[in-house]
Amino acid sequence: MPFHRFEQLESKALTPDLSSARGPVIEGEYLYFCLVHKSAGTGSELHYHPNELLIFPLRGLINAIVGKDRRVVGPGTFVHAPAFARHSMKATEDGDLSYLYIKDKTWTVVGLAADQAVPDKALTVDEINRLHDTGAARDAPGGETRAVIEGLRDCYYPLIESLTAPQVSARRVYWMEGERLAFGLFDVPAGYAEPELVSDREIFVYVIGGGMRARVGADNRDLTPGDVVHIPRGTPYQFDTRSAFVRYAMACSTPWLEAKIDNMTPAEREQSRIHGKAN
Repeated sequence: MPFHRFEQLESKALTPDLSSARGPVIEGEYLYFCLVHKSAGTGSELHYHPNELLIFPLRGLINAIVGKDRRVVGPGTFVHAPAFARHSMKATEDGDLSYLYIKDKTWTVVGLAADQAVPDKALTVDEINRLHDTGAARDAPGGETRAVIEGLRDCYYPLIESLTAPQVSARRVYWMEGERLAFGLFDVPAGYAEPELVSDREIFVYVIGGGMRARVGADNRDLTPGDVVHIPRGTPYQFDTRSAFVRYAMACSTPWLEAKIDNMTPAEREQSRIHGKAN
């Protein structure tokens, strides 16, 4: 199904032994697309994971660390955590926090403590919750941590002043592309004719403001803020602005990621727990 709303999906603790993060997860073929919630003053311990992470706050402020770079960021600023980068995201004491949370599927959503080695097999969200609920700790694999702290460069991207920043007069796109994932913020005024395209990547879209009509394959829907669109690779799609102005975020896979996952051996897929099909 190409259309979703996060509030209609089950919310789970994502890594309860390391983080207060809760939220629903939409699983694609190459991406996890999530909406994370954290209560004021809570967040994650320093941790890392073998997959790349994209963060885009929608509400509240993040006390963010990537590598050694600590900053307070809010809606309008995009945060990129490369694969294996040590990081932490905490809600400030000012209020609760919500952000888009996008990971590639070479590993699960579950993170690893900053001093932990990479285990032979990733834990799923359900598995880490069962361990946490029974008071058990996850196994501590031998070996050295692979967390990267040094040499990460600038991982913070201020895009707009706020998610309610004034409308612009022309179509405007901010676009960032990592090794595995890409992220874009789109402003589209009324009257702009979005072309019909066939997606050469897996795409997720989150509507921030305004309204538009989306067609994905044979399915059509009028979208409002909070709607999510999932476009599998190779699927025709088109967006038609239905209001004076539309603002939306887009995340998609890269050719590197698609080749990596498409060519995984059964043993590698088992280690990464790539079992399910897209929602």
